[in-house]
Amino acid sequence: MASKRNGTLYIGVTNDLIRRVYEHRNDLFVSFTKRYRVHSLVHFEETTDVDAALNQEKRWKKWRRKWKLELIEVTNPEWKDLWEEIQQ
Repeated sequence: MASKRNGTLYIGVTNDLIRRVYEHRNDLFVSFTKRYRVHSLVHFEETTDVDAALNQEKRWKKWRRKWKLELIEVTNPEWKDLWEEIQQ
């Protein structure tokens, strides 16, 4: 998730993407995403393997910011908020 193009980024794992993005977008909890207004879903990946998801999250959190921005640019060059897309 991102606050804006090239803005603050948030990386997380969830078992319910729609619910979790809704919570972030609506600031339902006092959290990093509320504090920094991180409300746009700009990249996501799906898997049924929980261990793989957790390992990928750890890996991405260690990445340099430049690499994260490049990943988003490759999959979502316009930094479109994918919220509407995942609700279908």
